[in-house]
Amino acid sequence: MDSSPKLTSPDEDDDFAAFDDAVAGDARDPYPELNQARRDTPVQQIDMSGMPHEEGQEVFFVYRYDDVFKVLRDGETFSSGQIIELIMGDIMGEHIMLGMDNPEHGRYRALVQLAFRQKTLAKWETDLVELTANELIDRFAGRGSADLVPEFTFPFPTKIIAGLLGLPAEDARQFQKWSTAILNFHTKREQAIEASREVQEYLVDILADRRANPREDIISDLARAELDGERLTDDEIYSFVRLLMPAGIETTFRSTGNMLFSLLSNPDQLEAVRNDRSLVAQTIEEAIRFETPLLNITRVATRDTEISGTKIPKGSTLLLMLASANRDDERYPDEPDTFDIHRPDPKPHIGFGSGSHVCIGMHLARLEMRTALNLLLDRLPNLRLDPGGDDPHIRGQVFRSPTSLPVLFDQ
Repeated sequence: MDSSPKLTSPDEDDDFAAFDDAVAGDARDPYPELNQARRDTPVQQIDMSGMPHEEGQEVFFVYRYDDVFKVLRDGETFSSGQIIELIMGDIMGEHIMLGMDNPEHGRYRALVQLAFRQKTLAKWETDLVELTANELIDRFAGRGSADLVPEFTFPFPTKIIAGLLGLPAEDARQFQKWSTAILNFHTKREQAIEASREVQEYLVDILADRRANPREDIISDLARAELDGERLTDDEIYSFVRLLMPAGIETTFRSTGNMLFSLLSNPDQLEAVRNDRSLVAQTIEEAIRFETPLLNITRVATRDTEISGTKIPKGSTLLLMLASANRDDERYPDEPDTFDIHRPDPKPHIGFGSGSHVCIGMHLARLEMRTALNLLLDRLPNLRLDPGGDDPHIRGQVFRSPTSLPVLFDQ
């Protein structure tokens, strides 16, 4: 739209690996260490001696599934709001949903989740999700080879989020840049704050237009959503979009890449899915369990408590190790470190979190992953890893996914 701020044109030759280095890190296999810690010290206090911290502000890693699940389900004892306000308040604004506790979180979530119900998303499946996937595949389908990360999994959710929000498709790469800057707040905080400011500037006129002239998009839905006579303020909507951009782009592109890498690395399972699409749903869940895209999330203890016999003082920070919980052999006794879409008696994973803060976009993520897998198998016959590719692998110590996924297919 003409009233939108002029965006700096991103370099089309941006190095994806450099982006991933900045956000994810290069850890190849954290699981042996996570497994050992889970067995030896399932609730592990970090030595803070020599580090500046206030009394009671201790740090604990929580590794076991049952303990992580318990913390996530107890929002009164383990707060989201305190930690988000502390580390991201100046970036995301005071209305970030991740940083709210009940009852405020319940009100806000009830307003925004209307746009993410399965019934609502169904209308976007053909006209947006499938269309976007096919447009990306069109670019390389006649070539016989591709690198699925920069050519498919990375741009795919960005274009979906842009479409859901009703924003110009040509701005998608700018959304990626803003998302990258926001996610990299630990090392480049000023850039993250600037990106957040630019997002709000970009949205001001768009939101005003949607309030006056609603369309079929999420910004319009948010602008007119009402609960008990209350509507979201402009600042609340800005904060939600700031969250949706990195959350909806980052974790979904990594989940899709992890799923494709895991299948391509296990050709027998890939062939099973190719021949029986009823296996797609369990493939998605196993992929998220096996390679959780976000390894940990954080909570703060609101009072003195304990977890599995370990005393947790009020004010302590807890890092909940989702990746460890999803490979806990007490919950998944049948070779949890193996990718297996035929897993007997599969149990739900915790990759989307749990409790009141369970991922609001999980239905969208599953829709995107399902669409991506089905269309890639439909349109790329004999899809397989390129044996001449440069050692594709999953990496990352906070976020995990492959940086490269070179494939061959028949034309």
